[in-house]
Amino acid sequence: MTDIESLIAFRRDIHAHPELAYSEHRTAARIAAALREIGLEVHEGIGGTGLVGVLRVGEGQRSLGLRADMDALPIDEQTNLPYASTHPGCFHGCGHDGHVAMLLGAARVLAADPQFTGTVNFIFQPAEEGEGGARAMIEDGLFDRFPCDRIYALHNWPALPAGTVQTRPGAIMGAADKFRIRLTGKGGHAGVPHDTPDTLLAAASLVQQLNTVVARAVPASAAAVLSVTEIHGGHAHNVIPAEAMVGGTVRSFDPAVQDRIEQRMRQILAGIAASFEVGAELDYDRYYPATINDPKAAADALEVAATVATASLAPAPAATSEDFSFMLQHRPGAYIWLGQGSPEKAAPLHNPGYDFNDSIMETGVKLHVGLARHWLA
Repeated sequence: MTDIESLIAFRRDIHAHPELAYSEHRTAARIAAALREIGLEVHEGIGGTGLVGVLRVGEGQRSLGLRADMDALPIDEQTNLPYASTHPGCFHGCGHDGHVAMLLGAARVLAADPQFTGTVNFIFQPAEEGEGGARAMIEDGLFDRFPCDRIYALHNWPALPAGTVQTRPGAIMGAADKFRIRLTGKGGHAGVPHDTPDTLLAAASLVQQLNTVVARAVPASAAAVLSVTEIHGGHAHNVIPAEAMVGGTVRSFDPAVQDRIEQRMRQILAGIAASFEVGAELDYDRYYPATINDPKAAADALEVAATVATASLAPAPAATSEDFSFMLQHRPGAYIWLGQGSPEKAAPLHNPGYDFNDSIMETGVKLHVGLARHWLA
């Protein structure tokens, strides 16, 4: 096994120097140098700051993609760690620094002792956190230039015990939609409300009705979430504002359910506009599709995981989203959760106190290596 301590040092260096979406220049340069050092063919600047390290062995025609995301979050870190972020307002609060280190470790092991024939493409992806880096790499020719018969990605999972592994066939992460609704009137004096369409009253009614969509328009057998997370409007106690905004997110796992929710929202909005005599505009953005695992790829992942960790079938998908979904729309593969929970690492993902649990580094490396040797055996 590769030197875990050096991987931990690499991870902590990236943690101390986090970079946001499409700005991962230092991170990508460090990864590229490390891959070249072990003899891999390296291609940079794919989909912005993305890069791919290629390892070819023997005459085998099969190929595998292993992907790690490398961007940070726009959060102020509150861990007080000796390797805490040196960039205010930027923080590896989702463990992408650990994902990078584990994939680099796997590249080192496989380059030194491949035990397979074929090609592994080590994909280091920018901009996972809401900016669609996977889609950008695909549009920049990722799978045309680096064919992958199958593709995998790991994500650390604080809700699971450290070193355990879960995945499942079908949906494992939700589709992520976001919406902004603009309600417009003409504005007027609060003392004469009969002269002015009330955008705030319309917004209040809208929020109540939106919270009936999942309960009344989605089958009980289907999972979905609609959350209103923003309401803006007004600036003075005696003015009915001319405009109000309501925003939020929708999470689902089935395109038919996704369609039904958007359709019902538009119907409700038309009713609000008529009832309150306001203008109503809906901006509905389906920015990440659901992450759908190939059943055979998921089964193979669990088979391999059982050789390096405690592996089990994930009982249900998570309502959080992941842009690895775009890659799975183009190639069969699976998204895998690697448990990292422990009393010392209790903070959830995207929390200012989060830190990647370095004790799972070796398990993650072994899992990547096992996936490659299994598929390319």
